[in-house]
Amino acid sequence: MRLVNNASEMKEQLQMAMGEALSAFGDSSVFIEKYVEEPRHIEFQIMADKHGNVVHLFERECSIQRRHQKVVEEAPSSVLSPELRKKMGDAAVNVAKACNYIGAGTVEFLVDKHLNFYFLEMNTRLQVEHPVTEMITGVDLVEQQVTVAMGELLPFKQEDLHITGHAMELRVYAEDPFNNFLPSINVLHTYRPPVGEGVRVDDGFREGMEIPMYYDPMLAKLTTYGATRRAAIEKMKWAIQHYDIDGIETTLDFGNFVMNHEAFVTGKFDTSFVPRYFSKDAYMNQLKEAANSAAALAATL
Repeated sequence: MRLVNNASEMKEQLQMAMGEALSAFGDSSVFIEKYVEEPRHIEFQIMADKHGNVVHLFERECSIQRRHQKVVEEAPSSVLSPELRKKMGDAAVNVAKACNYIGAGTVEFLVDKHLNFYFLEMNTRLQVEHPVTEMITGVDLVEQQVTVAMGELLPFKQEDLHITGHAMELRVYAEDPFNNFLPSINVLHTYRPPVGEGVRVDDGFREGMEIPMYYDPMLAKLTTYGATRRAAIEKMKWAIQHYDIDGIETTLDFGNFVMNHEAFVTGKFDTSFVPRYFSKDAYMNQLKEAANSAAALAATL
């Protein structure tokens, strides 16, 4: 992706993008798109059966990313009003209807700082972050995907679906967040996921297993649920503290940084969160401030 800020840059940036595309894919075709300032990445889960019924199961906020790939997701988004949620949900359903889609899918949008939204893409599958949707709706998306494939009717209509509470998900990657999120390869000397009410861990690794250099670097999906967004954040902080991993670097420290950062806590963030706020120095300063606050509180008590 190349950003063109003015017309004089157009030719040079276009040629560079075409050269990169040709080198990577053997095809120099490129797309020209509107640049969305301060974008938030918000997607809608949809489900459609073979009988023409299509519903959305509300949105997921996926703006905390590294290299344009999601690391933290939550549902619902802290920025959508009920009116905007309905408008975007209706648009997502219409996308699915337009192509006679069947099954689980995700319609993704970019939302700018003025809350205008733009279609980004549709992922025709179940997404990594689907647990947050399951937690706020009570719907088992895997089960529904299977029953829809068997030809059964969706057991609910749009008006039957409601948002209850708030859910957070952290992708626990085998990566070093303090070294540009580079992969971390070694043996899992210690691996003990957290267990508790409102905590869900989807994983496929066990203690003693080796993390290879192949495939996706994700170890697990750590998801928490609370009655409010603040409660879900506090539960996530607790879960991170009780996730014991040794032998490799992970994104747990990064997740803790996000959950404690004012921009995230207040909901005033976009997809530039990592380059704008995150660094090893910023993380150490955050730990120092937390320690100072704890010391001051202890002295007061």
